[in-house]
Order: sequence, then structure tokens, then C-alpha cells
Amino acid sequence: MGGQETCPLPEDPALAEMAVAMREAGHWAEIVDASWRVVYMTDDLRLGAGGMLELVSVPLGHRMYGPEWMGEVEQRRMTSLDLVREGFREVGSLMLADTPGDREELRRLVDPRLVDLVDALRPEDMIVAASSTFGGYGVEGTRPTLAFTALRIRDPDGRLAGTAIIVKPEASMSVLATLAAQGDLKHFDRMQSVAKAGRRPAAILFADLESSSPLARRLSTASYFSLVRRMARAADQCVIDAGGLVGRHVGDGVVAFFLAETVLAETASSESAAARSCIQAAHALRDAMIGVAARSELAPEDLTMRFGLHWGSTPYVGQIATSGRMEVTALGDDVNEGARIEACATGGRTLVSKALIERLEPEDAAALDLDPDHITYTPLADLPTATEKARR
Repeated sequence: MGGQETCPLPEDPALAEMAVAMREAGHWAEIVDASWRVVYMTDDLRLGAGGMLELVSVPLGHRMYGPEWMGEVEQRRMTSLDLVREGFREVGSLMLADTPGDREELRRLVDPRLVDLVDALRPEDMIVAASSTFGGYGVEGTRPTLAFTALRIRDPDGRLAGTAIIVKPEASMSVLATLAAQGDLKHFDRMQSVAKAGRRPAAILFADLESSSPLARRLSTASYFSLVRRMARAADQCVIDAGGLVGRHVGDGVVAFFLAETVLAETASSESAAARSCIQAAHALRDAMIGVAARSELAPEDLTMRFGLHWGSTPYVGQIATSGRMEVTALGDDVNEGARIEACATGGRTLVSKALIERLEPEDAAALDLDPDHITYTPLADLPTATEKARR
């Protein structure tokens, strides 16, 4: 089964019940029947096997590790023969226990490139479940090792109906929970939407704390660190609440992107919605700094933020994921111009470009109490606070 549609539920009631449970819990899971024919794969596992970019096709009806199944796996180009062999070593004992005709029949059923492994298998007719690990998705082990649990599925009479294979990163659930504990699920989805980098129209927000150096010298290092952490959390929440994507944090500054294709997608996906959300996020962050100052035992005027808001027609937006971090970033002249606008917004001002304001449709402009048709603009180079880069 190809395309991006969800797998149909298995015909067997017991297997269908397990498929629904795996799907609703968001597990990486694959289900085979008693003959080890693939009958279901969750969308989450298909997305993982597709490099978090697309749902891979599913070899429905084909026997796992058989020639047809292997052909489908090779077409995905997301793993290597060595990793497939490693996986077969882990589940092959279960397959051997379920194969009528024992070892000779299994040799006939599996792909020829796996036949030499059959002799080393020992039948393991586990009653409930078993777990092990194997190399992660990605050729030559470029993805982390995965842990899997094989769950036996039995019908109401106790007969074996099939097996569910649940896969997860080898990291413990405690580690995974720590990574996700402070996260927002909708924001994670937005980050996933830009896993494949590309040109995406977006409103761009730059914000930075003015006079941060004197404040850092005035406060203890521990107090200043706590302040920066509170500011970062407040900034991220304001961006997320407005439907944006949090970009990089540099010191006490933040960058955010409001994509026309994803902002408020549940109600209105448009350039106007993105521009409105960007401006609303800036307003919300300015208000949030009052609370941050109070919690840090500072006066509101101690936390003066400057904002630069700009529209990018062709920024190249994507996700950067390494072994140490994952973030969203954007490149392009529009992004550089947004940074220059923010640098000129000294005195706690919010400078918004003409390109951004004129993206607003009448309804969104009215919600912001703006009238784009009767606004006048000041060239950035004419501002007394203009930097040398802005003048150039």
C-alpha cells in the first residue's frame, strides 16, 4: 500500500483491536498475522521509516523478511542489508516457532540473502512478550539504535492471531519524558512540518533585551541566568501561543517564524494570518516581560525589549537536527533585513516593516487596530537610531 493514506484495519478482530490501540497511542508499531504477513503499520512508524518526511509504503500481505517484503524495504532506501539481517536475527526465532515445517520451511520463505542466518535460530515460542534492540532506521546506522517489543496477540479462544512489534528509540522513557516534558505538542508538529527545508513565506520576529550587559554586571551570575531562562520560556510561550515556530536563542534574544502555510492552520492559513500572529506575539512578549521582571525582583523598565518584525517572501526555512540539539532556522536576505530592523529599534520600540504590514487583510488589521491604507512609513536609514548596516 503506497500513498499517504492510513492503513486499513486488519480483518481479524483481535489484530484490528491491537491496531486501533497502537494507532490511538501514537506508537511506532507494525502488526503481522500468525503467518508473519504484514497486516498493519501505524502512520507514526511509517513517518519514522520515511525519515520524518513522508509515510513510507506498506508491504501489506507480504511475509516479513520474505523476498517481496525485502524489495519494498530496499525501495525505501532507509536501511541497509546489514541492518535487515540484524533485525532478522532478533525476530527470526519467533518466526521459526510460528512456521509449520520448521527450519526448512522458513528457509524457503525468507529472502535468499537471509537463508544463512536460519541455522543459528532457536525456536522461541514466548507466551506474552519479548524485547530486544536493533540498528535504527537510516543507512549505515545513521539513526540511533531502536528498542522493540514483540507482543503476542491471541483471539478469545487463546489461539495465536499474530504479533505486534512496537518500536521506540533505545533511550529510556525517563529520558524521552525529560526531553518532551516542557514541550508543546502542537509546536513539535510545526517543527516536524519543516523537517524538509524549503522556501516558505513567513513573518519574521526578532527580539532582544536592551542594555543587557549592565544588567548582567549588576546581578549575580546565578540571578542573571535565572532571568535569561524566564525570558526564554516567556518568549517561546508567546510565539507558540500565536502559532509560530521558535527559532534560535542567542543570549537574551529570540528569533521566531510565522509561516503562511502553518500559522493558525486550523482556522486560516494565509499570509495575513501569519503577519497578524507575528505582531500579536510581539505584543504578548512585551506584556510578559512585566511578569518576568516581577519574578526576578526587577523594575519593569529594567527589561526593555526591542523588536524588529519583517516579512520574508523567500526565506529558506528548515529544521537542523544533530546529536546535541534540534532547532528551526531560516536563511535569506529577508532574515538578515529583519535582524537589521531589530538592531535599529532601540528605546524599547517595535519596528515593523511595510512588507509585513501590507500583508494584513482588513479583518486582521482591524483586530490589531491598524489601518494599512493610511499608514506612513519612515525609511530605516532616516531613523536617528539607524545602524551603519541599516544605512548601507
